[in-house]
Amino acid sequence: MRNVLFTLLLSVLARPLLAQGAPPQGAPDQPYVMEYYYKVQWGRQQEFLNLFLKNHYPLLMKEAESGRILSVKIEQPANHTTEDGRWDYRVTIRFKNSTLATTANPDEERFIKQLWPDQKTYEREEQRRFEILLGHWDLPVTDITPAKK
Repeated sequence: MRNVLFTLLLSVLARPLLAQGAPPQGAPDQPYVMEYYYKVQWGRQQEFLNLFLKNHYPLLMKEAESGRILSVKIEQPANHTTEDGRWDYRVTIRFKNSTLATTANPDEERFIKQLWPDQKTYEREEQRRFEILLGHWDLPVTDITPAKK
């Protein structure tokens, strides 16, 4: 009897927990949005941004030219927050669909070599960009704004 009550209690309590997950994004052929957050060492924000704009943003633009990415938006907060919740840059990318957002780009290596023929400098600068990075997280987001009537 105790096992039956425990199972019943568990099923009742588990249902709200499962419902709290992020809502799924649209259909597989619809745009898919990801937000990428970057937290940088204090005093290194401009250095990070310069390296990002030099060595990653052009790659995103190349992917936009190819049709994988529909748009890229780079933002920084206007005010500060607590250190544990701090982020310095948010890059929001609208991908053509969820498959393209969640799979590796088979053309990426070719794009990188095309955009940066001096691979040693590119690799050194990318290494530096990640050395000054304290945290990075990716967040798929879903627009749940009700449609206008």
